[in-house]
Amino acid sequence: MARDVTDTTPITSRDELVGWLEAGSKGAAPLKLGTEHEKFPFYANDLTPVPYKGRDGRGGIEAILQGVRETTGWSPIEDAGSLIGLFDEKAGGAISLEPGGQFELSGAPLDNVHETDSELAAHLDLANRIAAKHGVEFASLGMSPLWTLEQTPRMPKSRYRIMTAYMPKVGTRGLDMMYRTCTVQVNLDYRNEADMVRKLRVSIALQPITTALFASSPFTDGKLNGLLSARSEIWRDTDNQRAGMTPFVFDDGFGFERYVDWVLDVPMYFVKRGETYHDVVGANFRDLLDGKLAALPGEKATLSDWANHVSTIFPEVRLKRYLEMRGADSGSREHIIALPALFVGLLYDEDSLTAAWDLVKGWSAQQRQALRDDAPKLGLDAMIAGRSARDVARDALAIARAGLKRRARLDASGHDEGRHLDVLDARVARGRTAAQDLIDLYNGAWGKSVLPAFRHCKI
Repeated sequence: MARDVTDTTPITSRDELVGWLEAGSKGAAPLKLGTEHEKFPFYANDLTPVPYKGRDGRGGIEAILQGVRETTGWSPIEDAGSLIGLFDEKAGGAISLEPGGQFELSGAPLDNVHETDSELAAHLDLANRIAAKHGVEFASLGMSPLWTLEQTPRMPKSRYRIMTAYMPKVGTRGLDMMYRTCTVQVNLDYRNEADMVRKLRVSIALQPITTALFASSPFTDGKLNGLLSARSEIWRDTDNQRAGMTPFVFDDGFGFERYVDWVLDVPMYFVKRGETYHDVVGANFRDLLDGKLAALPGEKATLSDWANHVSTIFPEVRLKRYLEMRGADSGSREHIIALPALFVGLLYDEDSLTAAWDLVKGWSAQQRQALRDDAPKLGLDAMIAGRSARDVARDALAIARAGLKRRARLDASGHDEGRHLDVLDARVARGRTAAQDLIDLYNGAWGKSVLPAFRHCKI
């Protein structure tokens, strides 16, 4: 998330929370897409992580942010006087920092995948030019391949300090998730409640397939970790009260109200007042609505409190005023752009959405969960309902490609958005993930060293 919301409009009822979600409905307006991706900065000369203030006379994350700010004129995002991000007031994009210094672009809402591709290219060009002045480069894969948790820097963001203290109390992998993983996600619109429900169900069912297709995190602490997507495996024991496959989404009658009821019962992390983050870990949002929060007696909920709380919910697909696809590891530029192409093709064409639902509607909650549990280790070889993830992925890609063809958003060369699926089609044809290719390199040309991964996965 680029920045915490600061809307102080008071809210007093559950109905207002439901209305907040419903206000995300786009009706007949054009549907947009926004793509977010994270990457690991490292010092090129010694492959060490980049701290906020820099090291040994070399500039750090703060200096890179400042350089981007001076070049773009984007507005600063600060936390207790520290520059922690930038916001494009005109287009809506942002740059933010994840807890371990992962450098994130939160893309602007755009019309098509070609525009997303151009946005990413411009961002990478600028970020790399600024970073090079400080001897910094970026690697893009799902998990930090070398640095231990202790070696990983900490960014000066107040909400992360609260989460860092809390995570070990509710799971074994929360700190790894925060500090040592990178993802790519696409954010997509819904027209109304019924459209949201259809898209959310299809997307949740297909997130484990996404995990398999985009797996790129086979290394941890300088060696193989026995997985294809360690990032996805980490989420299985991070904080299960706020993560997972949300099976209730498939219940009859599901809609905005049911989602709000679930989020209301997820423990809170913080309440922000002015520039201060108040630690209210474990508190219930219902108490804040009633002015009965023990840590802040008499304090009443605002829209910003709700928006910020929703942003700390981590299911495989998150419902906000749009839908966030959260199942993919980060990776190469082609890999990053393939994610929005896949889900735009599946969800933004009526025939494709119907076909995608037909593909997954027969799966039970137990089958969906088993696939989600197996995908991080087995990738495209994971099974569901007697079919491999590879076979399901092949069908999903064909549905998406047909949807993109019907959308007919053409680039300057006359190609539709389907060209951005080529990298995924190639993976399915080979039955090989990016992670398996990295494992082969590790066992072969790299001589069982992860050090070459930094240059190989440079973005």
